Amino acid sequence: MGALVEDHYNAELENGGVGLGDCIDLGVEDEPETLAIEESVRILLQGLGEDVNREGLRKTPFRVAKALREGTKGYRQKVNDVVHGALFPEVGLGAGVGHAGGAGGLVIVRDIDLFSYCESCLLPFHIKCHVGYVPSEQRVVGLSKLSRVADIFAKRLQNPQHLSDQVCAALQQAFNPTGVALLLQCSHIHIHHGWVKVLVTSGSGVFEDEKANVWTDFLGLLRLRGICSDTKDIERPFCPSRFSCKTLPPLNSVMTNAVGSILLSLGEDPFRKELLGTPSRFVKWFTDFKNSDLEMKKPFGGFVRCGSDSEPEMVSELNLPFWSQCEHHLLPFYGVVHIGYLCGSNGGGGAKSTLQSIVHFHGYKLQVQERLTRQIAESVASATGEEDVIVVVEASHTCMISRGIEKVGSNTATVAVLGRFSREPTMRMQFLQSIPNSCALKSKPHPQPHLRPPANTNIFKVRRASNSAATNTLRR
Repeated sequence: MGALVEDHYNAELENGGVGLGDCIDLGVEDEPETLAIEESVRILLQGLGEDVNREGLRKTPFRVAKALREGTKGYRQKVNDVVHGALFPEVGLGAGVGHAGGAGGLVIVRDIDLFSYCESCLLPFHIKCHVGYVPSEQRVVGLSKLSRVADIFAKRLQNPQHLSDQVCAALQQAFNPTGVALLLQCSHIHIHHGWVKVLVTSGSGVFEDEKANVWTDFLGLLRLRGICSDTKDIERPFCPSRFSCKTLPPLNSVMTNAVGSILLSLGEDPFRKELLGTPSRFVKWFTDFKNSDLEMKKPFGGFVRCGSDSEPEMVSELNLPFWSQCEHHLLPFYGVVHIGYLCGSNGGGGAKSTLQSIVHFHGYKLQVQERLTRQIAESVASATGEEDVIVVVEASHTCMISRGIEKVGSNTATVAVLGRFSREPTMRMQFLQSIPNSCALKSKPHPQPHLRPPANTNIFKVRRASNSAATNTLRR
């Protein structure tokens, strides 16, 4: 359980930040901080060899600056402005029995979805926050204020334990309850390590003792919602970049300086101990998506060409995993690709590794999902020599769930079709029905590729037809 440092938060509660009503309009294009971040993002894009003036990237610096400022607005907010005026008298809380005296007892708000930016790598991480307190002085606080105070500290560069400690201390100092308890379930995405999860707790007042009976009540009420508190893992760093980037190769100093400038524009101290390695870790992750570092697997020896006299069959490869980076917000998106194509009865086997190479080639760069889907379809058609291809991409977008809209649970499916798949609904439906329901993406981490259902091959006889193309997008 994290120790609480109260002096810092006392000062913040009294003097820190501006009131919520006085917050500047984040996203005003001519704000000095926004302009400085935009310039730094241009430097990073140029470091990837990208043309910052090309369509799709022209407004990316502003979009990134707006998202970063929105995601760190907690630096400019004040806890007292949230809690003040939201304390209500409750005469049932007095001397006697119960945690709070009289009939009063524990109050918990569960399942608060939050997002924060990791101070080690600047990627967003998801938080499921559960906060409880024991009232005192015959008063209770408005329930929504618990989540709003937690959001103030989540909207800063954070790590899970510091976040938990800060929210706990701020609530304790804001309205002086008998005690405050926090449990955070945090999930951090990383390209090479999937998802890293950690559970952290903090307590004050009657919750300072981890063995106190009130903790038993708190955790018991969480278990009623299926929330497990037995998975605490503090043996390894929460941020995967801390154990994957222990020895960094020489990096572009101009790019690392640009990240340092972003930290400064967000109101942070780039020389704070916890942030010293952040620019290098971010640049290492960012440059992994450099186009010139990737080659598509050739030759396409995994395919057996279909004979001209062969009766065509549909061959499908499902659940091919991919990672990519949204070129609009420079945040990851990830998921699975399902590919189907028509081939003669004497071919179509043993192509999975080449298909995965095609997916990796087009995914591991700055992308948008619609373009990714189309490019995979066109490359499969070229690789197989077949004109009838369908590709379905299912993905979760970090930019959809961590920015202002915070659409937790959303995912996106895109479809690209060539040849007969573009003209025959029955053929498309047969392929779509071959995709197992278990492949449907959730907003939470999907299993590692080797734990996914095995690739399925579905074959049925069809007639050949002339080539045509179409692309359709379905938003869920």
